[in-house]
Amino acid sequence: MSDNVVHLHKNTEPAPESATVTTLTVVPEPAPAAPVPLWVRSGRAIRTAVTHETTKTTARAVARHTLYVAGGAKIAAKRTWDGRTASRYERMFRAAEAAGNHEVAADWEERGQHFREARHRRRMDLLHSPVDAAKGVAVSAGMGVGSLVALGIVMAIATKDVTQVVTPLMATIDFINLLITIVQVVWGPALMIGPFLALLALWAIGSKQQAAPAWALPDNVRSSEGEPITPSIVVKALRDLGVPALRNAIKEMGDAGASMLGPIRIAGCGVEVDVTLPSGVSTNEVQNRRRKLAENLTRHEHEVFITIPEAARTVRLWVADSGALDEPIGPSPLVTDEAMTADYAKGRAPWGQDLRGDAAALSVYQRHLLITGLSNQGKTVALRSLALWLALDKSVQFLMGDLKGVGDWRMFKGVATTLIEGPTDEHVIQVTEMVEGAVGEMNRRLMAPPGTVFPALIVLVDEAQVAFMCPLKDEDGRFYGGSKATSRYFMAVRKIHNQGRAVNVLMWQGTQDPTDQNLPKLVREGAHTRASLALGTESQARMALGDKAVDGGAAPNLLRPGLDQGTLVVASSGIDIPKGQSSITVRTHYVDDDAAKAIIDRAKALRDGVTTLTVIQRGEERDPLADIANVVGDASRVRTKDVLTRLATLNEKAYGGWSFLDLKRVLDDAGAEPHKSDGVMVVSRDRVTRALANRDTDGSASADG
Repeated sequence: MSDNVVHLHKNTEPAPESATVTTLTVVPEPAPAAPVPLWVRSGRAIRTAVTHETTKTTARAVARHTLYVAGGAKIAAKRTWDGRTASRYERMFRAAEAAGNHEVAADWEERGQHFREARHRRRMDLLHSPVDAAKGVAVSAGMGVGSLVALGIVMAIATKDVTQVVTPLMATIDFINLLITIVQVVWGPALMIGPFLALLALWAIGSKQQAAPAWALPDNVRSSEGEPITPSIVVKALRDLGVPALRNAIKEMGDAGASMLGPIRIAGCGVEVDVTLPSGVSTNEVQNRRRKLAENLTRHEHEVFITIPEAARTVRLWVADSGALDEPIGPSPLVTDEAMTADYAKGRAPWGQDLRGDAAALSVYQRHLLITGLSNQGKTVALRSLALWLALDKSVQFLMGDLKGVGDWRMFKGVATTLIEGPTDEHVIQVTEMVEGAVGEMNRRLMAPPGTVFPALIVLVDEAQVAFMCPLKDEDGRFYGGSKATSRYFMAVRKIHNQGRAVNVLMWQGTQDPTDQNLPKLVREGAHTRASLALGTESQARMALGDKAVDGGAAPNLLRPGLDQGTLVVASSGIDIPKGQSSITVRTHYVDDDAAKAIIDRAKALRDGVTTLTVIQRGEERDPLADIANVVGDASRVRTKDVLTRLATLNEKAYGGWSFLDLKRVLDDAGAEPHKSDGVMVVSRDRVTRALANRDTDGSASADG
């Protein structure tokens, strides 16, 4: 009879007031679990023992050392075969022939022929060697016996004992007998130990060459992260790239593909090697498999760069030391060298380092500039570094528009003639009028006598995509943004791109996440220096750098957002690019805000004092003398052509068409005539201030009268 458990449950449901109902429930007790059969427990124990890490390690060790012997035997056999036959010469001959190097092929063919002739002579000599050996043994034996007998005669004469004649001969016979005895004793053990010694020698060869499958090798050997790049590793990586024509060509080469490789050179924090591809394999087939090639080289994708050098059918591989690209580069020379100055025409801005570890310096002379990339990748810092360097040339003027407006460019107050900061549509209008003012200055310079040299005027707009996407129209119905012939910002930029460099009026723009809408084709192609940080797609890379650079190996879309901040791919004639390449990768120096302010303080010390306009004034009613005083600012004197430039920037409509005669007329009428200082015409701050004060005093007196 099975046991049951009786449970008492008090009924909590509503019941009549007179009674409380209690129910009895009989619940069968669960049956005990059936015992696990012995064979099941044994199977689990066996499976645990087999899959245990110690078991796996032991099995790998046994397999590894066994396979070392087999691998060593294979290597020894190959070495013996190469030494006894002409296969080595044939292999090198076929490799040179496959590479198209006919002179080297002919040299190896000649060496192989010499080897065969020498081998033939040795074999012919062996045919006569038994007879020659027998004759030699007979002669040697006769001479030896005769020498021993002669020695015995000398001994017999010396000792006056006839028996001493045979003593040397008998001693020789006894020595030979001893040797035979020793051989008889040692021969048996030697036959037993010899095979073990041979196996040990083969194991040593296999162990040294790691002649075992990867799964059998120790963990520290199988983990090849960061291993040095050798010719065999490069050839194996190319063979396993998944290109059938390349794999078959390597198999057919007598040297297993070694002839494809040029010298492996140390290049900065990595190595560089040129690979001549066999016929039937195109360079883009290798370029398109960058990730797989990197993994075959035991590197991450961002640690391998593939470019196309000048030589035909060749790819250049640059492979970083594992983890080297994650290490920061040193500080900028702008920070470390407080005596540094700039030269717009002849100097180069210290921008960073290339992948070789060499300094990457950029010439900005008469080159429009475009830097783009995804958000928060270091675009503003990279662009600002160039402006900081150029600010150390006191002749350079700046018009700046920061359409982000968070203070990244605020330290340029006192250096820039104009600085507009803010992300709104009103700020876009201000920046557009600033750029149009630069167009007016450009037109004035173009009308100057041929040969006139003008100081550089840098028109810099950060976050320019905000301007291109502005939907506002002016009173004439023209859009401020857009990319049509009636779009004001677009057309102003295009005019500077077309003619500005001839008179040193340059357009520098920074944009993010480029598209055809926020970075029109004509604008991006008007830049002489194009640089890109990390981007999302190849199509964006082509927008940023152009088709030629991307087809030549430039791949900013393969940079890692967030991890490769400040790393630029640059296409420009202003930077040293290896011969045959169309772009270069630069890791830029990081200059923080505090360092930037210190550099700007040095730039201010070089200048006479610049009043920075933070708003472009508009309207029909103008006070020319007050505006002149405004643009002169705190400087004691300003060149007349600089005053004209600042007036045009202040209000293009009112002053865009002014010449020196117009400026002189206003100043002469006010009694603040321009004068010469150091051979150039200047406007004196004191004269203008005094003229304004006198005018205001006269006006007040007239009103009182």
